[in-house]
Amino acid sequence: MEITTIHFANELAEQLKPFAPSLAQRKRQKLKLIIHAGTPKTGTTSLQTYLNKKQRKLRGKGILYPHNLEQSANPTAPRHQWFEKNLVTTHVENFLANFKNIISQVKNDTHTIILSSEGIYNYWWDFPNESKDVLCALNELFNVEVWVWFREPLGFIESFYKQCIRNPQVQSNPCYGKDLSFAEMLNIQWFSQHLNYQDFVSECQTLFGEKSVLAFKYDGDVVQEVIQKLGLSTPHDNPTPRQNNSLNSASIKLLRTINHYNVKAKDKELLIPHLKEMNGILEHYVNDTLIDNESRKKVLELSNVMNLYTAFR
Repeated sequence: MEITTIHFANELAEQLKPFAPSLAQRKRQKLKLIIHAGTPKTGTTSLQTYLNKKQRKLRGKGILYPHNLEQSANPTAPRHQWFEKNLVTTHVENFLANFKNIISQVKNDTHTIILSSEGIYNYWWDFPNESKDVLCALNELFNVEVWVWFREPLGFIESFYKQCIRNPQVQSNPCYGKDLSFAEMLNIQWFSQHLNYQDFVSECQTLFGEKSVLAFKYDGDVVQEVIQKLGLSTPHDNPTPRQNNSLNSASIKLLRTINHYNVKAKDKELLIPHLKEMNGILEHYVNDTLIDNESRKKVLELSNVMNLYTAFR
């Protein structure tokens, strides 16, 4: 049976009823749901690793960073990729199952739930209207806040290009796993629209409320910023080491060659460790850039978002 948005909302509302008395005691009507939407190369993996390791400490503060469903493809992963995957495919039944799993982990002292996946931003423009209706229903059940960190446009779009080249090919995606130069990919609307930070913020404000979107300028250590916002910081906190290092231009050229031969996803994944090893060796020889002067100008023209970027908190 196909699950509708109304059924989704009713099912979750029923699941949340037992927590109404404890929320009322704390003078809250709803649980807070923080949706951390990335973006790429803004310390997302480091943040997910930290939150996953500190689940017990977070619990003591009434904050839940939930485990994934046991039957999911990767239940121990520290990220919540099911969120965007089920919205892209409008698989409301799976989306509901994941939220029921989250609520099963809620305790009477829980006041905040955090979900994190950079794919929420990456796939935002792929969400059909039916899935955005589900997000509206979610907003009725929780006090939703969207947290998103943005890099300056040139740094962001170069990192996003590298990620697209590295990803396995997907039939419905015009950029993933393709043998395309940066200039060629920039001419594809699906890719270039990711420079429109303002559009993402505006749509989230429409769905969740004007004050529900917290957009931040990326300054190098998202983990420390989040620790402070959650009240977990201590005087002895050290800067957070990076979890993912970017591939250099030489490695990207090698990846494009691999993409040219339409290598299967499982075989491409086997090549990645060797590519990373070569990346370290080639680092000493690389001095070229992926973004030519013409493309650089085009990125800055497309990203009228600079006004938004400089206005971030």
